[in-house]
Amino acid sequence: MRPARSTSLPRLAAVTALIALAGLTAPVPNASGAAGDGGHRRPCVSSRPPAGGPALEVRRIAERAKTEMHLKSVLLRVTVDGRELITAALGESMTGVPADPAMHFRNGNVAISYMGTALLRLVDQGRVDLDDTVERWLPDLRDADRITLRMLAASTTGLVDYVTTPEFGPTVYADPFRQWTAKELVAVSTGKPRWYEPGTNWSYSHANFVLLGAALEKITGTRLDVLLQRQVMGPLGLRETRNGFTPDIPAPVLHAFTADRGTYEESTFWNPSWTTAPGAVQTTDICDLARSAVGIGSGELLSPSAYEELLNPGTVGLGRPTKTCPATVCLANTEATHYGLGLLVLGDWVAQHPLFFGYGASQAYLPSERLAIAVSTTNGPTAPEGHSAHLIAQRIATALAPDHPIPDFG
Repeated sequence: MRPARSTSLPRLAAVTALIALAGLTAPVPNASGAAGDGGHRRPCVSSRPPAGGPALEVRRIAERAKTEMHLKSVLLRVTVDGRELITAALGESMTGVPADPAMHFRNGNVAISYMGTALLRLVDQGRVDLDDTVERWLPDLRDADRITLRMLAASTTGLVDYVTTPEFGPTVYADPFRQWTAKELVAVSTGKPRWYEPGTNWSYSHANFVLLGAALEKITGTRLDVLLQRQVMGPLGLRETRNGFTPDIPAPVLHAFTADRGTYEESTFWNPSWTTAPGAVQTTDICDLARSAVGIGSGELLSPSAYEELLNPGTVGLGRPTKTCPATVCLANTEATHYGLGLLVLGDWVAQHPLFFGYGASQAYLPSERLAIAVSTTNGPTAPEGHSAHLIAQRIATALAPDHPIPDFG
């Protein structure tokens, strides 16, 4: 399934024309400082304050949202056809420290989309097939002879999500600095009865992606962080996106805060080791996130057939509630909104939007119009629950591409 192309979208045509009139007649260097085909390094900096037009409209959307949602900071970048429309940083990283586009933040499940693309590159190279069962790489996994690479990447194995088990959240919040191992995380999931038989339904489970990371390492004989750098981040020029085996974040840092434990406190360096596979626990900046939206969402690194699999690996029609899997877990996958290989297809958009430990982010790409939206947010003391970065991306999409709203999944 490939997002449909609009036959006419005057609004975005006008945006592209305004960008050209502003003198940006060639693609602006991406987050790594390189143009799409690899150019010279350019820092991630705020664009000139917009005097009017779509860029000003986008900035005002972000400003209103920051106030309305009680956010501490909003970073954003929007590009059209590879050209910068706006890059901006609102608010503060810490009290008295202004937010800056060059600041690094955690990208959470965006890295899962890199694993999906890396797997499909291996398929394109003839090294594996999506329907290969995983017993040769994960021999200790129960029912490994019935679970395929496709099921891991598409999250259809039936494995319980360790994050949603009753004991996991309290354990994490009791010691947010704990270093979790992949073995510990998978054991939480495999220690529970599966939600359904492998491949027969859909539900999001972090365990699938921890296992996928382990399988990718075994398939290639390469550590996952190195593999993703070679197969995805390097080719896309994402020089500010990197794995961390510790909770450290490269400077400059966008600090995060949360009231998840009842008191508003800094959560910047809480340990994210539980979030996905070791080697894919990453930080990034807002320019890399926008470039990522383009590179992943367009299937730039993939063959046409692999891109089709990326967008619909067979999940459409899955997501049916059962006696053991409620509708809030086995979410319906439809043509309009469904899970691909490590990413979301939301209407005509290809997206991911992580949310954890006070960090929120959203990358969204509209292939038909080459429109990329990247947003990162942090919470103020009175911020309500909800996904602020995703909401801001939705509002920007409505303003710039009103015929192509970003729907919610589930």
